[in-house]
Amino acid sequence: MFPKYGNIMKILIVDDNQSITGMLSKYLKLKNFEVSVANDGRNGLNLIQNYEFDTIILDLAMPDFSGIDVIDALEKDGKLKDKKIVLFTASSITNELLDQLLRKEGIKACVKKPVKLEELLQVIST
Repeated sequence: MFPKYGNIMKILIVDDNQSITGMLSKYLKLKNFEVSVANDGRNGLNLIQNYEFDTIILDLAMPDFSGIDVIDALEKDGKLKDKKIVLFTASSITNELLDQLLRKEGIKACVKKPVKLEELLQVIST
């Protein structure tokens, strides 16, 4: 399920909303990406720590263990800088917090929900 074949990009979607992860997963698979899904932050962190992904789409607002908790854990382990994380949020986080997150090495972009699929595809592909 996780090995990389040829030039197929591996994407991990970490979001507690199963409707969103299902829709994004189907869309990205149609665009020839290999997609894995975690519907909670702890499972997402486990996958990030144990497998390689070209891009991680990370929801910031999840119950119990948020996307910010995932980022903090990766940063504490010194692994954040090696990642390509696209923040994914519907929450109204402050511009200040968003700026702080985007300055972290490993955080590449932020895409707001509801997502425009073409915009997400462009962010993933760069």
